[in-house]
Amino acid sequence: MSAKGRHRLNRSTRLGRGWLGAIAGSALLLGCQGFLGEPMERVAGFSPAGLEGVTAELAAAVERDEVGGIVSLIYRRGQVVQVDAVGFRDLARTTPMTRDSIFRIASMTKPITSVAALLLWEEGHFRLDDPVDRWLPELADRQVLADPTAPLDSGVPAARPIRVIDLLTHRSGIVTPRNEEGPLRRALTEADAKNAVGYDPWLAWIGALPLAHEPGSTFNYGNSIDVLAILVERVSGRPFPDFVRERILEPLGMRDTDFWVPPQKRFRAARLQSLGRVPASWIPPMDAIPGFVSGAGGLHSTVDDYLKFARMLLGDGRLGDVRLLSPETVEMMRTNRLTPTQREGLPFGGPEGYWAGQGFGVGLAIKDDPDLFTPELGMASVGSFGWPGVFGTWWEADPEKDLILIYLVPGGDAKPGRWAFQRSAYRALAD
Repeated sequence: MSAKGRHRLNRSTRLGRGWLGAIAGSALLLGCQGFLGEPMERVAGFSPAGLEGVTAELAAAVERDEVGGIVSLIYRRGQVVQVDAVGFRDLARTTPMTRDSIFRIASMTKPITSVAALLLWEEGHFRLDDPVDRWLPELADRQVLADPTAPLDSGVPAARPIRVIDLLTHRSGIVTPRNEEGPLRRALTEADAKNAVGYDPWLAWIGALPLAHEPGSTFNYGNSIDVLAILVERVSGRPFPDFVRERILEPLGMRDTDFWVPPQKRFRAARLQSLGRVPASWIPPMDAIPGFVSGAGGLHSTVDDYLKFARMLLGDGRLGDVRLLSPETVEMMRTNRLTPTQREGLPFGGPEGYWAGQGFGVGLAIKDDPDLFTPELGMASVGSFGWPGVFGTWWEADPEKDLILIYLVPGGDAKPGRWAFQRSAYRALAD
């Protein structure tokens, strides 16, 4: 068969297998009557016909080759309404996507790392306004560049130290190598490219570099959450992945979430189909816990596991009988902390006006304008929150609608399908 013929066959198979698998999954959740032409009652306020439209939008995104496969989930009023698994988790082997597929969730890790730090804060190990120098002496007595593109030796002493809250809100002055081109960016790129040697050497390299901004002055999405993971490890006295597993993942029952994928689960891993803005050399293998455990983006997870974390935040810190955080702490996470001036700035490669209609709390973007379609929360209600991942994974929790949406993909042009999923899910709401 020619290459062109194989492509046609894969496209046809992708739509056929993915579409039928998605319909079957929906039928299991909603009952078969609706798919046999008989009347079907609304589930959690959703129109059955509208939910079929959600599945159709996902299948269309795969058929257009925007993404190779999708697993999505709709949760409302205490129940999973619909799960769709469409397309392939491994395009090369034409392995169909399944509900239990494991994805690299990238920056969807950040809210989990933020919760880890807040657990220690609630226990009184530090105050949010405490300088981090006590635990991270590498970051004491920092220099700050007047211009992020200036020579590294042109810095001046920082007006004040980096605080814990600065790490939690990306206002530490520590940025990623996606910052403006110049000596600082090149030095950060070099440090990140060889971070497999572990936390301590990496933090020493970062600590020797000047900051891009005064601590607390500027939101600049960066390595702050990787530094926060090191803070959690040093304050708790536990390896960061162990702390996350023991204090968050196990209590919430997130059994398929970890910083690696064990051999017995590896066949369920969705193979990355594109790298987004991440160099391949920066992506650690999944067959062992890496030498540098990224609190900013290192977790693997499933749609059902991440639902438990999202439900905990939607539930004001509680999931069933398990309480991780106080309602007051979760409210703080879900409250914008950016000043009007900080919202005017350009974040991590985002477009001008990125923060119009949405703010940033602790680990989460928050929708605060009912009339704007915002970059991360789209058409969600005011008060909705979430944070995406660089490979296209995304989630939101909408307290007004008592709704959670999760959209997991292994790379690709994910945004058109993401917004089609959200739009069709909200249109399917009948009450």
